[in-house]
Amino acid sequence: MIASHKGQIPFLILLLPFIAGISCAIIFPQVDINWLLYSGIFISLLFAALNVFYKKLKVYKYNWIGGLLIVPMLLAAGWYLTIQHNELRGQNHFSKQKASFLLVNIASEHVVKNDIVRFTANVISTVNGKEHHPASGTLLISIKDELAKNLFYGEQLLVPANYIAVEPPYNPGEFNYKQYLANKNICYEAYLYPKQYRIVDAGKGNPIIAKALDIRQQLVRKLALNMRDTTAIAVASTLVLGYKADLSNEVMQAYSKTGTIHILSVSGGHVAILYGLLVYIFGFLYRPREKILRATIIIFAIWLYALLTGFSPAVCRAALMITFVIAGRTYSRHVSNLNILAVSAFVLLLYNPYWLADVGFQLSYVAVAGLVVFQPIIYNWLSFKNNIANKLWLACSVSVAAQVATFPLSAYYFHQFPVYFLISNLLIIVPVALIMYAGLALLLLPQMAVISSAFGYVLEKSIILMNKMLNVIELTPYASIGKIWITKPELILFNILILIAFYFFYYKIKRLLFASLACLLILCCSFSFKKIIADKTNLVAFLNLRKHQGIVFKHGRKGIVLTDLLENDKSFQYAIQPGLDSMKITDYQVIGFNKDLANSFLLKKDGLVWFLDKKLLLLNDSMSFKSISNNMRLNGVYVSNNTPVDSSLIDIPLIIDGSNSSRYMDLLNNSGKKYTTLKRNKALLLLSN
Repeated sequence: MIASHKGQIPFLILLLPFIAGISCAIIFPQVDINWLLYSGIFISLLFAALNVFYKKLKVYKYNWIGGLLIVPMLLAAGWYLTIQHNELRGQNHFSKQKASFLLVNIASEHVVKNDIVRFTANVISTVNGKEHHPASGTLLISIKDELAKNLFYGEQLLVPANYIAVEPPYNPGEFNYKQYLANKNICYEAYLYPKQYRIVDAGKGNPIIAKALDIRQQLVRKLALNMRDTTAIAVASTLVLGYKADLSNEVMQAYSKTGTIHILSVSGGHVAILYGLLVYIFGFLYRPREKILRATIIIFAIWLYALLTGFSPAVCRAALMITFVIAGRTYSRHVSNLNILAVSAFVLLLYNPYWLADVGFQLSYVAVAGLVVFQPIIYNWLSFKNNIANKLWLACSVSVAAQVATFPLSAYYFHQFPVYFLISNLLIIVPVALIMYAGLALLLLPQMAVISSAFGYVLEKSIILMNKMLNVIELTPYASIGKIWITKPELILFNILILIAFYFFYYKIKRLLFASLACLLILCCSFSFKKIIADKTNLVAFLNLRKHQGIVFKHGRKGIVLTDLLENDKSFQYAIQPGLDSMKITDYQVIGFNKDLANSFLLKKDGLVWFLDKKLLLLNDSMSFKSISNNMRLNGVYVSNNTPVDSSLIDIPLIIDGSNSSRYMDLLNNSGKKYTTLKRNKALLLLSN
């Protein structure tokens, strides 16, 4: 539904400057908060005065003044609330106090990965001897201890104050985990081992959330009791309850490549299925006096479900939106879905402005907005007299609208596009409905041997069937287009292009067509320019891989990766592969440090590397290099594994990688040698001709 007048979507108009203010606060968090507060108050008072003296000042002659004041007022409000929400600005933040220990309350369910138990905790106080000082802030705690799996939400722990700042991304294209956590108000993390923590108390969390998490754990165990396949249990727990702890990376990859990853995030679709079931169950309450009772029961059930799924932004958005829709229909009021969507976003962002930076929050709202705005336009492109064909086209229009709306964000964050998304989304419609209804029936009914086993059987077989279909699509040639890297300006331009193009299809105005073509031309020029630059760029990238070594030699689209990691290693996929993709290296070879190589642009012999006009010496404990010719001018010496550096190399730039110990660095400092260290520093890039 496209609004014909801004009066139909007032909250959407008000939401835009509020979002702009939140975005400014995330980008510029150091702005003086008092200046924002005083500016907001001044504009608000001016706005109120104009309304009080509306007739006397003849403001009605200048209607634009009100809108002109509302925009900066909401901008300042969004900016101010976001900065206020930043825990680091608090005077009692634990990072601003000296402490030997921290008293913390576990604030989330733990997640176990690679035998490490990870959870967030709220710091209550700092401890120095017998002195306790009130403190605040959120800390990410990782514990390498089997017993830590028994920790649960609301328990109070005493932990050493040996926390560190979350490390930023060091290598090109690497995921910015530091920013991801910062948007959740987490800037510090602590790594603990057995006997480094002590349980002090329990029951310190929100009792409602604690009870909900406890019930969810019971429901997860009930699913496991009535199903056998571990993958099916994990998918059922994720799809029905939003419990992702047991979901494997392989399953996530299969759903991602087929464009169906959205079903693994409990969101609007799942709430809509529950809503349809509730409407059917309580359909007998149709009389005027019974409508309010039915609405109350349905709203309560939906929010109870949202609580059990952990109050994720997507579920909260869907629950809020359906709540407003139910209220509007109950009182026979006109309901604008786009306006309701804006209201729900406004309410959620008032509660937590940082949700705006959450990828799930963004994709959820953009997808629903696409369904509201784009789906009717796409649906009207074709018409069928056959009822089955018409319903099939309706499902296709929904899938296309959601995919088109979310494509720019998906390309920006995940760098891929599922080619067969339409087929995969159509194939999972029936299995997903069966999974939701069978799962809800299994969980809501008491445990009964025959009936529970029957629902468990249907649930398990539906998931297995769905996974098999998606695996077939995933393995089909050209199932997804990967290595898509777009910049933020291109992301904005992509969204503008899609919006203008659909408005052209709706209004058929020529200038909209010209505007969309202009956007497309600018995007094509941008992509072409980046490709030309990438093809002409030659460089050496010394990567920071902490305990491992890695050097990338880029020659246009070709590349050589020199590393001690295997290509299928998780560290390679996390730290090296994104850099290769972002640097547009499509043809590359991975070799070890102890292997020789000779090709058109690189020659490696023992510890010497000739790359175009660069000559490098590699020093590590697996290779010995005795002497260097005096007439050989080296551009750098790459040192790893605490390898001693000969005094003859003192005038040559040294590059010390992350595998070298702190003690080794101290020895270099004492020797007076000049060096560049990769440890806790970004990758070093050297251009070559």
